[in-house]
Amino acid sequence: MSPNASWTVEPGAIALVLVLGAIYVRRWRQVRATSGARTAGGWRMASFMAGLVGILVALVSPIDRLAEQVLAMHMVQHVILLDFVPILLILGLTKTIMRPLTRRLQPVEHGPLGHPVVAVTLYVGSMWLWHVPALYNAAARYSGIHVLEHICFLTAGTLYWWHLIGPLRTRLNPGGLSPVGYMVSTKILVGLLGIVLTFAPNAIYAFYADQPDYWGMSPTDDQAVAGLIMALEQSIVMGIALTWLFARMITESEKQEQRKERYADATDDWELEPPRYRPRATPEDDPPEDRPTGAGQHERFA
Repeated sequence: MSPNASWTVEPGAIALVLVLGAIYVRRWRQVRATSGARTAGGWRMASFMAGLVGILVALVSPIDRLAEQVLAMHMVQHVILLDFVPILLILGLTKTIMRPLTRRLQPVEHGPLGHPVVAVTLYVGSMWLWHVPALYNAAARYSGIHVLEHICFLTAGTLYWWHLIGPLRTRLNPGGLSPVGYMVSTKILVGLLGIVLTFAPNAIYAFYADQPDYWGMSPTDDQAVAGLIMALEQSIVMGIALTWLFARMITESEKQEQRKERYADATDDWELEPPRYRPRATPEDDPPEDRPTGAGQHERFA
């Protein structure tokens, strides 16, 4: 039996995409005209637009309708909003594009929400909390709660990924192993939830247990596939992110070595050939035989 795979009309999602798209395009064009392509590259535009398309894919395309009937598709919707959309939107931003909002974001960056521990807690906590059977069933039955669930995932994902790939400096130390620990701890905790769903002996969510066996899957099979999607997605994203983090660490290390070498070369040049300072000549510095006296002195300094 096949589920309903029709498109849905979500006015809120469509309005959000249109507003964000219009604001971004206007700012991108301004920055590109004044600062050049380096600060507003074409790939930045493509990335941000892909993030907006991701919102429509999750909330307007057949995925949204399928998520109401198949738990596995509901999980696909979650990982799109939690990881893929925030990553693509953030990659579309630069310091210059963000300049009008930099000062407004400073209170957030220096407040509790700007701490990496809070970002990890919200990311992991939102996934575990919304997968509690009572909340999950309520989100599946009531559209208002479902919208709140999506807002929580999108917010938590954006805050989490901002510390790793955001254009502005955050309180997460970009050097050393801090970003690696930040990433690994989060993905393991969320991946563990996926493993729990995959190997649960019975269907946990009553809403999906009452659904027909779509695509030949029993409710338990559907739940196992959903858990597998979560666990695999977390593992794949973690692998890609760790590769990027290690590459960034190597690049930063090379830059630091180059700066040290330039500084050492400049120091050596200074020691080998120190600058020569010539004091200003004064009348007292003239030899006695050349020093004018009397009228001659008056004429010389007249």
